[in-house]
Amino acid sequence: MNRRQLLRTTAAGATAALGATGGLTAAAGPATAAPAPARDAAPPRERPLRVHVPLFDGVEELDFAAPYEVFSAAGFFTTRPVEVRYVSATGARSVTAAYGTAVRGLRPWAPEEADLLVVPGGGYARRDSPGVWAEIDRGTLPRALAAAVRPGLTVAALCTGVMLLSAAGLTRGRPCTTHHKAKADLTAQGGRVKNARVVDDGDLVTAGGITSGLELALWLVRRELGSDTATDLETMLEYEARGTVWTPA
Repeated sequence: MNRRQLLRTTAAGATAALGATGGLTAAAGPATAAPAPARDAAPPRERPLRVHVPLFDGVEELDFAAPYEVFSAAGFFTTRPVEVRYVSATGARSVTAAYGTAVRGLRPWAPEEADLLVVPGGGYARRDSPGVWAEIDRGTLPRALAAAVRPGLTVAALCTGVMLLSAAGLTRGRPCTTHHKAKADLTAQGGRVKNARVVDDGDLVTAGGITSGLELALWLVRRELGSDTATDLETMLEYEARGTVWTPA
């Protein structure tokens, strides 16, 4: 058994033990066996939670790998299937990330098949390098993001990936956050920047900082798949989400 399987088994076992002995229980009464559920009472299989992560040349490795790992691992702790894919707004191809990692086999852009779009950042410090600035100047990804908006789709971004949403006009007049070095630009472009790790404004969810992909993904797992799934996932990952999550009053 490898380490991840062991942690997953341990987390699931701890949850089961808590439910059996350590959780809140109803007032004591006569000991009776619980009736077996009717065979046809099981809920129908739920539609998968579909997560698309757009990639581009110069994307920060941690920005896209952390959410991918969190959403993929969430499938161990929920009965709802979770499907995660890397996509490209310029067709199925490979990209080279900020530190030289080659990512191959990207899927075509298909936001109509997604429930969550999670946009990473990278390359915002230098305008002459591959990354967010190059994508803004090219315009393909911002236009694709703007056109993707529809009821039922949540558009999320982390770190300087939020500036791609800003270029798409999606943050103007809305609560949001980004990497601390890009907050002034986000404000100047009309975003209502909040001092929070994650800002959840319904169908727009943003997070600030390179490592905030963990918090963003864990928050969306909690929101979409439930608190038990999120806490079990944190146990497996040996990581506790940190920072403030801003939501509307």
